[in-house]
Amino acid sequence: MIRAIALDDEILALKIIENYSEKIENLTLEKIFNKQSDAQKHLNKFPVDLIFLDIEMPTKNGLDFYKSISQNTKVIFTTAYSEYAVDAFNVNAVDYLLKPFSFERFKTAVEKVKMNDEKDEAKHLSIRADYKLHKINFNDIQLIEGLDDYIQIHLKDSSKITARSSMKNIMEKLSEKDFIRVHRSYILPVKDIKTIVNRNIHVGDFIIPIGETYKDDVMRIVNG
Repeated sequence: MIRAIALDDEILALKIIENYSEKIENLTLEKIFNKQSDAQKHLNKFPVDLIFLDIEMPTKNGLDFYKSISQNTKVIFTTAYSEYAVDAFNVNAVDYLLKPFSFERFKTAVEKVKMNDEKDEAKHLSIRADYKLHKINFNDIQLIEGLDDYIQIHLKDSSKITARSSMKNIMEKLSEKDFIRVHRSYILPVKDIKTIVNRNIHVGDFIIPIGETYKDDVMRIVNG
């Protein structure tokens, strides 16, 4: 499901986006805003996946507003001015809708978001934590540790991300060929399982025990 908001100083433009969004599966337009300050307050508390964003606005133009957002949020610009197209794609906009745009053109833009998400998910773990959507490259994950109702993702730069999730749910988001659960409390990248001593896996400075339930799967990887 793509969670979105729309920001435009024209109420009619917002109503059109609202109407079009209702017709598209897997797209939820959570809020519409005609003031940048209100949109910013919402984003600070409720991160979203996508913003439909006008460019010519009274306070700050949409390009500058988007650059000021400190989260991984995709953007589709909606504007009456064609001259901003190059600048829009320089900030990695998914699409650039020139007003007035049809429902079919709007739908095509949203489909691009879905396609980009599918490509991203093949290489990234997307997880919400600390009021942000984190997109973590699989290659940056050292291990994932289960802590009751939370998981802690240990990254190779020694930082950590703690999120509310079960180990079962997080495994469903990971590539089966790239990650394996080796213990009820630990998930490891397959390529990093190189040294096993006394039924413990050494990964960086960590010594991870192999759970009885998971030992056969681990040994298949080591021997395979």
